[in-house]
Amino acid sequence: MTTPLSNVASVEGAIRQKLTSSLEPSELTITNDSWKHRHHVAMREQGGGSGETHFSVQIVSEAFKGKNTMQRHRMIYSLLSDEFSKGLHALSLKTKTPDETQTV
Repeated sequence: MTTPLSNVASVEGAIRQKLTSSLEPSELTITNDSWKHRHHVAMREQGGGSGETHFSVQIVSEAFKGKNTMQRHRMIYSLLSDEFSKGLHALSLKTKTPDETQTV
């Protein structure tokens, strides 16, 4: 999947690119929740001034097979360490394997 350059420059675009290339998800939903925190003065300065500071990520990947929730989250935090150092403030994660999406 090719990501437009304008999208890569955004925090959301960087998250999408890194998760897609490293984890090859079968499903990936990224929601920018930053607007919920726009009234926080500190949040206006974070995210490289873009205001992109809070995201929710739902991801389904075979890469999570055999890993517990904490290990899955650490994988993602490690992949996004640059974004956190540049102002990403909060990340809500829902991580599953394809098999786990089949269970009700």
